Amino acid sequence: MKKKLLSVLLAGSMVLSLAACGSGDSGSTPQDSTATQQTDTTTEPAQNTTAAEDSASNAAADPTNGELVDGKFVDTRKITVEVYDRGNDDGSDPTNNNYTKWIKEQMLERHNVEVEFVAVPRWTEVEQINNLLAAGDAPDICLTYDYPTVLTYANMGGVLDLSSYVDDYKSLLPNLWDWLGETNIYWDKDPVNGTLWAVEGKRAVTNRINTFVRKDWLDKLGLQEPTTRQEFEDMIIAFRDNADTLLGADADKMIPYSVSFDVGWRAALLIESFIDPEISDYEYYINGFDDRALTQNGTKEAMRLLNKWYNEDLLWDDFALYGSGDSTEDDMIKAGYVGAFMHNWDYPYRDGENSIQTNLSRIVGPDAKYVVVDCFEDKNGGHNKFVTSTAGDRKIFFPTTNDEPLASMLYLDFISSPDVIEYLQIGPEGVTHNKLEDGTVEIIAATGDDIQNSGFNIDYTITCNGLHLTDEDLTLRSMAYSYSGIDPELVKTAHEICNTDIRRAKNVNVGAITSEEGQGPTLSSKRDVVYDTALSAPVDKFDEVWDAGIADYLSSGGQAIIDERAEKWKATFGDATSLPE
Repeated sequence: MKKKLLSVLLAGSMVLSLAACGSGDSGSTPQDSTATQQTDTTTEPAQNTTAAEDSASNAAADPTNGELVDGKFVDTRKITVEVYDRGNDDGSDPTNNNYTKWIKEQMLERHNVEVEFVAVPRWTEVEQINNLLAAGDAPDICLTYDYPTVLTYANMGGVLDLSSYVDDYKSLLPNLWDWLGETNIYWDKDPVNGTLWAVEGKRAVTNRINTFVRKDWLDKLGLQEPTTRQEFEDMIIAFRDNADTLLGADADKMIPYSVSFDVGWRAALLIESFIDPEISDYEYYINGFDDRALTQNGTKEAMRLLNKWYNEDLLWDDFALYGSGDSTEDDMIKAGYVGAFMHNWDYPYRDGENSIQTNLSRIVGPDAKYVVVDCFEDKNGGHNKFVTSTAGDRKIFFPTTNDEPLASMLYLDFISSPDVIEYLQIGPEGVTHNKLEDGTVEIIAATGDDIQNSGFNIDYTITCNGLHLTDEDLTLRSMAYSYSGIDPELVKTAHEICNTDIRRAKNVNVGAITSEEGQGPTLSSKRDVVYDTALSAPVDKFDEVWDAGIADYLSSGGQAIIDERAEKWKATFGDATSLPE
């Protein structure tokens, strides 16, 4: 099976090619709101000066020139908004549920704006947004995690420059400015020409990744929770060697440690433990095209260890054959066949009645549970965890086909309002949450059109990722109770451990990196092939497979990005290798 997997992966690497972006011209380009039509200044100069002063005064008082009365459009406007379709089997319709209905009602009432949601598949969102932009059919408000996609279309004249809108309409956008602040609003602003193609959603919680292990299996084998890399290896070996004891008749289904095709994410803590904890901001940046650390120094040795484990039958054999959105791995974890895995910090506790933990308890028994461990030490004995800043979230942008930019900005302000965020995150009391005596919010299982397809409804709170109630203390108290049917202590531990020894990302704003344009999907695919083929190669072929994969990645655009990043860094920061906190 492992030879078959390697041949499939290598075949896949041979057919990867760069998909050309559509070049459909919408017929319009971003407009500078400060540009004015040239007039004849030789006639009636005194009167023209007075008129200009009056116009400036009126604009300051009402930047909409009378379009709004008490915050509402005189004439009803209509906008379309992107929403992710996650394909949840038991979820609600992402474009038509109780939350979308509430948003539509509120936007009509507050701003006289009709809202229509447009579903985009979450797991192929970059490709779908590319297609919609190329066809001129993109929603008025778009979002993506892939900034190079935004930049590509911006340089083709397909994206609105938001700099004038966020500044000129600032007095109308108090919630947006209060929530995102200058950091997130200006995060992507070009330091040279001042263009702003997107604003960054804010991570209310910057928790990233944790390592989960079966506590009941540890107890059954008399093992302690691992605290080092070696202890983790000893643990998964014990799981493998005691499959009959742990799984009985299902021993052949044993997976001591599971990773998916997305190795760079699903083994991130292990990989980062091999990176020098004293790595400079400069080195980390130039090798940081994406967050999977493929070209960082140390990654190869981390992969060598994973390759060893794979060849010792400690990993899931077919990890690379199931792509984004496939439920095969989750189903195996829920069924109780997996001893350990690494994933988003709260992954097994998400999704209410369909969560991994709830299914595990239902299928295996009440004692079966996943707990978080902190066991991948760096060379100094600490933990080297790279986390995003508050701005490492979705990039929100408007295509030039958006002919309602003011209504769209008001939508972003609405969706950033504290009361709106709170309602969308926890829903109506008694339906999706209860309140404890001290006011702590306890999430309860929802049904039908009240089901949230994403954690805390982040697919609607597009400027906010993570629990953010109107009271900060209440948010912290409620976080552990925000997972229906889950022991709050499990969540508390997960939150604490993923925040040990963290290293926050800094905003290295050196202007556009033109070599990154259009490369996101292509290099991401090549990156996954490098990881997957190297991990599953025979031990004696590891160096050969890894080196060939890296060479292909670099020659396909990776090296050009590294070189341009290095050049732009030095042009901006000189010989400095670190940035201030």
